[in-house]
Amino acid sequence: MSLPDTDERQLIAADISGYLERQTAKEMLRFITCGSVDDGKSTLIGRLLYETRQIFDDQMAALEADSRRVGTQGRGLDFALLVDGLTAEREQGITIDVAYRFFATARRKFIVADTPGHEQYTRNMVTGASTADLALLLVDARKGVLEQTRRHSILAQLVGIRRVVLAVTKMDLVDYDQAAFDAIAADYRAFAARIGVDQWIAIPVSGIGGDNIAQRGKAMGWYEGPTLLEHLEAVPIDSQSDSGKPFRMPVQWVSRPDQHFRGFSGQVASGRIAPGDEVRLLPSGRTAVIDRIVTADGDLAEAIAGQSITLTLDREADCSRGDVIAAARDAPHVADQFEATIVWMADEPMVPGRGYWLKLGTRTVTATIAHPKHQLNVNTLEELAAKTLDLNAIGVAEVTTDRPVAFEPYRDGGLEAPNRVLGGFILIDKLTNATVAAGMLHFALRRAENIHWQALDVSRETHSQLKGQKPAVLWFTGLSGAGKSTIANLVEKKLAAEGRHTFLLDGDNIRHGLNKDLGFTEADRIENIRRVGEVAKLMADAGLIVLTAFISPFRAERDMVRAMIAEGEFIEIFVDTPLAEAERRDVKGLYAKARAGELPNFTGIDSPYEPPERPEIWIDTTQLNAEEAADRIVAELGRKLV
Repeated sequence: MSLPDTDERQLIAADISGYLERQTAKEMLRFITCGSVDDGKSTLIGRLLYETRQIFDDQMAALEADSRRVGTQGRGLDFALLVDGLTAEREQGITIDVAYRFFATARRKFIVADTPGHEQYTRNMVTGASTADLALLLVDARKGVLEQTRRHSILAQLVGIRRVVLAVTKMDLVDYDQAAFDAIAADYRAFAARIGVDQWIAIPVSGIGGDNIAQRGKAMGWYEGPTLLEHLEAVPIDSQSDSGKPFRMPVQWVSRPDQHFRGFSGQVASGRIAPGDEVRLLPSGRTAVIDRIVTADGDLAEAIAGQSITLTLDREADCSRGDVIAAARDAPHVADQFEATIVWMADEPMVPGRGYWLKLGTRTVTATIAHPKHQLNVNTLEELAAKTLDLNAIGVAEVTTDRPVAFEPYRDGGLEAPNRVLGGFILIDKLTNATVAAGMLHFALRRAENIHWQALDVSRETHSQLKGQKPAVLWFTGLSGAGKSTIANLVEKKLAAEGRHTFLLDGDNIRHGLNKDLGFTEADRIENIRRVGEVAKLMADAGLIVLTAFISPFRAERDMVRAMIAEGEFIEIFVDTPLAEAERRDVKGLYAKARAGELPNFTGIDSPYEPPERPEIWIDTTQLNAEEAADRIVAELGRKLV
């Protein structure tokens, strides 16, 4: 084999360079396929890859072999096998995970996300839709518009997808009947008008035969619109408008390679930036001027949306991961209370009042969700009353974060692309680290802007000095019947005998007054603990040693209270008593009622107890009686409250 001579190599290099330049210059359209189960999404994408010559010879050979193996060769190649990569997907003939595929034509590049149709995997559809410019919504010509069709349409509209292609698939199975197509298009037209989708087109297709995908179908001469590929090549791309928005860059990393350089790294979410531009650092609100824009290839004269850069400032400024660098004269808002649309994606229902991690841009904070204002019925579009949100539910609720965050409304009412980076968020379960919901911020609540901290002249340090002690919150937790109240009462007596200023908040006593409106559901228990935590915090600010005796069965809620209290002042005391022993004592007869079904949601019987993982003090009541336990706790406190 002889190598090409110099001239030939130069020509080859020029051809390759020209090809790469042409590819780079093309626009990129991101779109998703969605719809109900078995509507032919994977088959359609496979056919697109085939028609645009994106399949290599070895892939083609494998496809033919797989088609013979699964028994579809008699009716053509099974193009879905090109996309469904999981074993479970191939076995069941459904899509489970999001499958991303790239292809290109002479006019445009494409990234397509094949998303699941099964209701159980709606969360994966939201994932694919979160970065898409267009939704390719498939409807089986035999079944028409279904509930999942409507749900996916609403979700696409919620995440800001303005353009929809209604692909009526499997037209070959209805003998290419125009009346069937027209009925489905009319049905969807009425629904689209109700949810505000006005930029859509209906195209009849057959994935198996390839009709109207890249080539016109002879059997559907009555259809005069564009083929699917023609439409995808010509549809406008809204996401390009990000560069025309005000400058925003969430900080991902503070770069300190040496003592002479300090830069702030991240991806430009929107707008443009150049050296000399004034910026505002949020949530602090401080301003600075851009000194340099640094990349791996050197300094830039300007950076635009989509570029990953490092900025240096003309002055020292407190800025860290999660902060936002924005245009000084057009900065986003900062708040800690919002209204938002929430799409619940977990099998376990949302628990109002529970603390979840909220990730917005590069910032992660603790957030609590109030009871929903309403839940949306995806079939009738009615706003229904709801106490929580279950799997795949879409609702509107108020969100409160534990600190202010920079944000923008997800949809600002204009025609531009949505503010996905600073307007869209996810919720993460603190215990399992699973993503449980996606959300779109509407606006900050007025009370978040109008309520401010009042400066007080007598500080918590002064209160502490006046009482001659270090304040603390002693949080006794354990099963009902473990002995929490008994031990806490003894501890307070011993502390009072030493001249300490104390106050005991007992679970039963609190429910006679402050929390008498709460029941024993999971949500009510969380609210019970939240209120007690707030009261304990105020008492600690007053310089007291506060003792609380509550079952407080969930780690997330105990951690929520810990976060309220000053560093080192929250002392978790685990009164560890085995369930069998606690049930044997059963002084109040509660376990017997729970076993008889008279007390639902009783901890240890039909509601879980999550023991502390690293309590400050651990009391084993099988080894110590109440008096001994109290003595040990007081001794420990003598060392901790110095």
